[in-house]
Amino acid sequence: MAQRGIREYTAKRLLAKNIGVYSDHKIELPSKQILIHEGKNLIDYVEDPEYTWLKEGKIVVKPDQLFGKRGKSNLLLLDATLDEAETFIQDNIGKKVVVGGTEGVLTDFLVEPYVLHDVEYYLAIRTDRECDVIHFSTEGGVEIEENWDGVLSIDVPVIGGLDGVSISEKLPEFKDREVVAEFIKALYKLFCDLGFAFLEINPFTVKDGQVIPIDAVAKLDDTFALEAASKWDGVDFPAPFGRVLSEEEALITSLDEKSGASLKLTILNSEGRVWTMVAGGGASVIYADTVSDLGFGTELANYGEYSGNPTADETYVYAKTLLDLMTRKKDPGGRKKYLLIGGGIANFTDVAKTFTGIVQALTEYKEKLQETDVEIYVRRGGPNYKEGLKIMKELGESLGVPIEVFGPETHMTKIVKIALEA
Repeated sequence: MAQRGIREYTAKRLLAKNIGVYSDHKIELPSKQILIHEGKNLIDYVEDPEYTWLKEGKIVVKPDQLFGKRGKSNLLLLDATLDEAETFIQDNIGKKVVVGGTEGVLTDFLVEPYVLHDVEYYLAIRTDRECDVIHFSTEGGVEIEENWDGVLSIDVPVIGGLDGVSISEKLPEFKDREVVAEFIKALYKLFCDLGFAFLEINPFTVKDGQVIPIDAVAKLDDTFALEAASKWDGVDFPAPFGRVLSEEEALITSLDEKSGASLKLTILNSEGRVWTMVAGGGASVIYADTVSDLGFGTELANYGEYSGNPTADETYVYAKTLLDLMTRKKDPGGRKKYLLIGGGIANFTDVAKTFTGIVQALTEYKEKLQETDVEIYVRRGGPNYKEGLKIMKELGESLGVPIEVFGPETHMTKIVKIALEA
């Protein structure tokens, strides 16, 4: 599982599209948002019947790139006219800024109606090890962290959900209590069904009985990509602010989005000597930690995983992409490079099948692997693992590249120590 941030625009659209289903249509949220990307102009939307609200009232404009504290960074325009909003966007789009110590370029702006309000509520839902937790406060807004002692927390069992949990009884007395209780119940059901891992709406307000989210932050569990596809409706996962995906990372991201499997790749140090091709998200973390614990953290070249029974073709593309990066140049000091093909004991992934794709890529990169002095260490278990390890062992003999293979009798991360302490 990977928890991945989504834009505020995306979060609000998901809530507006789906909330009615989970509340018997007692709760409906506004869906008046525009996302302006580089190369687009706000003025282009004015004549579109869907966006008549642009000419009917004041507007809010803010960057939508997975960072907060926009008001404190002077990147929030409130109560603006259409002309003021267009000028603000054109003055700032493409601009390099520093937010929270991170430098990046402003590329995307969220535009929506300005909502004059006199009450601000706080609501967040997060997943925890033993339960989900709902946080609520009648005093939301930018100072919520400083006033956390006043936040109500409600534990919701993972098994059973809201059965036996009376939201309305747990809320304090306040004027919008009934509609807020309905909103929380519907939102929690949506949170679970759409695969949210974190959702914060701070603040939201209630006007004439309608809930209106003002600001939202959200993360999705990307393993729900197929299960919730019709409800997600083409969700994209932008890179964190200040980080631009490399061509290779973008390729694997695209492959991942089209697949029922999970394929992730992050380049940490393209000059590094330790490369990992790990099956499983949890295993990938353990391997990375082990490399660092052994004093090779600065040599760790990548972080990522392949899991969920990817096809041989998908594994081939993943492996080929990784090998291309790894073998582009020799280590300047003439030292060896290490490829760790590891993972836990698979439940349903056909090890031999995924190794077929890896073998194809390794065969194509035979000469480059030799030129860059690569050693390969393999540890795997699960369905058909013996056949997979046999294939890898025979491959080493034909490639002229050192390949050592280990099965489930060897501790998962032992190959890291064997490789790096050799």
